[in-house]
Amino acid sequence: MQMELIETFLDLCETQSFNQTAERLQVTQSTVSGRVKALERVLDRRLFIRNRSGTSLTLEGLRFEPHARALRVNWSEALRATRDTGPTATTLRVGLQRDLTSTRIVDWVEEFRQTLPDTSLYVEANFSIQMCNDLMRGILDVAMIYTPVPHPDLFFESVAEVRFRMVSSHTDKLKDVPRETYVKAGNSPAIERLHKSLLPTFGTAPISCGQDSLIAGLLTAQGGSGYVLEATADELIANGEFRLVKDAPVLPQPVYSAIHLRNRHRSSHRKLVQLLTRYFPGHSR
Repeated sequence: MQMELIETFLDLCETQSFNQTAERLQVTQSTVSGRVKALERVLDRRLFIRNRSGTSLTLEGLRFEPHARALRVNWSEALRATRDTGPTATTLRVGLQRDLTSTRIVDWVEEFRQTLPDTSLYVEANFSIQMCNDLMRGILDVAMIYTPVPHPDLFFESVAEVRFRMVSSHTDKLKDVPRETYVKAGNSPAIERLHKSLLPTFGTAPISCGQDSLIAGLLTAQGGSGYVLEATADELIANGEFRLVKDAPVLPQPVYSAIHLRNRHRSSHRKLVQLLTRYFPGHSR
């Protein structure tokens, strides 16, 4: 069976729209229809019902969906198994929330090599939604994220907490923070909700940003005030150009490990999660 048929089926399960799936897969709508028909011929079952309100799964389609997800993961693992060569034939692929890449990464990479010497490591930085998609597709093995994306194939666990603090080049008092040079943090939905709740007067800002390093770069380049990770705040303050806004509320952000459900109990994956967790402040283990 061609895996593109499975990929198209699973994408259509999510979008419930032939048009949207065609756009996402960068093919024509007729190609999507052809792939669905081909899969239905192989299974000898109708998988979708199309009507004016959209596209929905038949009972047979609902039954096939979990098997299709397992097929996709198995295929990804088969490709990796046949392509990995050399003394470290096993590769674990790790995704990190972009804000978290500077959290003693050298230390935990070194400990990983000592703990799992026969396993190679691939690391990338991304955002939560994309990493959850990559976990579902078998592209990543483990991810450390801010925002879990609920899915029956994924297992999430709260493992740590990072904190955001407000710094300013102008003042150390919240009432004196200039609105016109304020950079609003939008690193995650949780941070945005806290910000809206605790700092309603800063609801609108000239600039909003969703990445810690970018916020720090903007503040360093032009001055101003904004929330950054606690470690970043310490660095900015140590440089002498910024002050901690002491009476500004702390914004806590949970960190979650994310893993495909089928890998939840694999010892190598669990060891990797434990190693990663150890290097985050406020970890719960």
